[in-house]
Amino acid sequence: MRARPIGMFDSGLGGLTVLHSLVDLLPGEDVIYLGDTARYPYGDRTVEELQRFSRAIAAELLRRDVKVLVVACNSATAAALDVLREEIPIPVIGVVGPGLRAAASVTRTGGVVVLGTTMTVRSRIYETTAADLDLELRLTTLACPGLVELVERGLTDAPETLPVVRERLAPMLTSRTDTLVLGCTHFPLLARVISEVVGRGVTLVSSADETAFEVRDLLLRMGWLQDRESGGQMRLLTTGDPVRFRELGQRFLGVALPEVAAVRLAGLEVSL
Repeated sequence: MRARPIGMFDSGLGGLTVLHSLVDLLPGEDVIYLGDTARYPYGDRTVEELQRFSRAIAAELLRRDVKVLVVACNSATAAALDVLREEIPIPVIGVVGPGLRAAASVTRTGGVVVLGTTMTVRSRIYETTAADLDLELRLTTLACPGLVELVERGLTDAPETLPVVRERLAPMLTSRTDTLVLGCTHFPLLARVISEVVGRGVTLVSSADETAFEVRDLLLRMGWLQDRESGGQMRLLTTGDPVRFRELGQRFLGVALPEVAAVRLAGLEVSL
């Protein structure tokens, strides 16, 4: 098992923030990342749709012999994490718990706002997970439709982005919060604009680093951690346009990415 790759997926580019943290922490691990850009955004999908997509992606990654599956998408975590844990024969890690633990470690007042997609907020997974983890937080969730689309269109620094972000975040600007959880893996790519809107007094928390630590801890417990210090291979797959995926991914992360391969998922249409 040790020599097998780690599998990861997201609705598109957002999970690359988690991939980047994972590769930084575990440079010796091979990683396969699948961005389901043919079906993004996930935030307005139903639970049933996201479970169907997640099962198909998991099947594709299992076919590639991964040893762990990271659901690097909050919407898919909310809809399908428990289902995947029940149905597939390898460990499955989501991004909600790590993000909340990170928020609990930095908040000074306990006032935490989670920005998420409509689906993530509707699921109440953050409230449920905070209770399960016994985190004493005054937790508020805020749906921010449209932000994922800005990222996937490459508009993170465009003039029209700031007013959209300001409008979406307006309900939280008068709340007593010192910590903001970026409850969608696309949102760290808008961190500069979000920080400009909420001000310096609010700490932004991403689940990316904490998720990478959780993967490392799991591999250590299982005895599956690669002991080489570097040399891991990164493979990128997308159900959409591989050229655009690579171009945008490199622009957002500021690092060179390998070639991206196109993949079609068994049982799913190319686009919906």
